[in-house]
Amino acid sequence: MTEQILRVNGVDLCAETFGSPADPAVLLIMGSTGSMDLWEDDFCDRLAAHGRFVIRYDHRDTGRSVAYPPGEPGYTFPDLVEDAVGVLDAHDVDRAHVVGLSMGGGIAQLLAVDHPDRVATLTLISTSPSGPNDPTLPPMHPSLSAHFAAGGTPEPDWTSRDSVIDYLVAANRPFQGPRPVDEDAARALAGRVFDRSPHIASSANHFRVGGGEPWRARLGGIGVPTLVVHGDVDPLLPPGHAEALVAEIPGARLLVLPETGHELPAGVRDLFIEHLVAHTG
Repeated sequence: MTEQILRVNGVDLCAETFGSPADPAVLLIMGSTGSMDLWEDDFCDRLAAHGRFVIRYDHRDTGRSVAYPPGEPGYTFPDLVEDAVGVLDAHDVDRAHVVGLSMGGGIAQLLAVDHPDRVATLTLISTSPSGPNDPTLPPMHPSLSAHFAAGGTPEPDWTSRDSVIDYLVAANRPFQGPRPVDEDAARALAGRVFDRSPHIASSANHFRVGGGEPWRARLGGIGVPTLVVHGDVDPLLPPGHAEALVAEIPGARLLVLPETGHELPAGVRDLFIEHLVAHTG
């Protein structure tokens, strides 16, 4: 694996690859506030072992990519879409199998709509055609609504490694399904995120990013094979969001992950990799 800083779309983004550039490319796009570390090394290694050239990258305001002052994102959602295109360009990839999780799934949808020539297949994980506030789709679970209404997880001391690790682990809990969580592994991953993120407080800028037009009405124009992957107990985006994607993207297929929330936990990765390899074959 090779990590590098790339000049992309006018800014510096950090990206890392696994496998051979001669293999079909898979572009992994993480969700809101998430650095590329959340596409864990073992997952990327296993995907590369199946003959895929895996590309992951840090969004703006995450990891080692460009950062903006907290509360002041200097970019729009369409910029994040163009960043994904730029990452492909920087790796001399004409077309990739695009995989997006949560907000990354929204980026992936727009990538397929606006740049159809760059997308070989589409895989949409824990995402929605329009987000959690669309009145035509199921609302978030009442427990998660109550969590947000109470102020969510209190912010940490962003300069303290232990405080940030505690925060990142706690902030994930309301989104998780009933599967047991390996707390040691979760804390180790959170520590890696902190260690690679010199401006970690800026990651919350993603919640302020706007711009762009709704794209749901354009989903019917997606013409590539699409796999929709969703947890059966996702509290943020209940399964009706996935069902809407399958109904509105021609030929899309649905994979439901059992006992899974708004996440891609270790316990379902064998199943997911099996389907992803078949989908991108």
